Amino acid sequence: MQKNSQNLPLEPNFWQKKSLLEMNETEWEALCDGCGKCCYRKYIQGRGRRERLYYTRVACNLLDVETGKCTNYPNRFKIERDCTKLTKKNLPDFGWLPQTCAYRLLYEGKPLPDWHPLISKDAHSVKTAGMLIPNGIHEKDVIDWFEFVIDEI
Repeated sequence: MQKNSQNLPLEPNFWQKKSLLEMNETEWEALCDGCGKCCYRKYIQGRGRRERLYYTRVACNLLDVETGKCTNYPNRFKIERDCTKLTKKNLPDFGWLPQTCAYRLLYEGKPLPDWHPLISKDAHSVKTAGMLIPNGIHEKDVIDWFEFVIDEI
């Protein structure tokens, strides 16, 4: 039986057997591949049909840009007021999630990619597959985010 990052057992292929709404907290957390892309800053320019979403290489100060992991995951909401809490209820509001995000993929009825740790059974497969944003920089080290705009993540 597979285990999550807290070493708790997970039912094999649970994401294929349950809807997102049916998953327990352990399963929900295990869906995260740990790419850290949701921890990079983005901004919207314009309004209505002219609205455009920009992704950047500017990372939350808590993100380890080399591993894609939060350096203080249990306390992230206390430390970073802008930290995103993705839940079953608010998932439809997060169209900005990366196209490779497991939550987004399953919400859209798509399979997980081969490099996802639940498929590969390798905690380092995200980095090996090149899914981390290269050359990330912490927001404390940035003056103008526009200098760090990148294509969709």
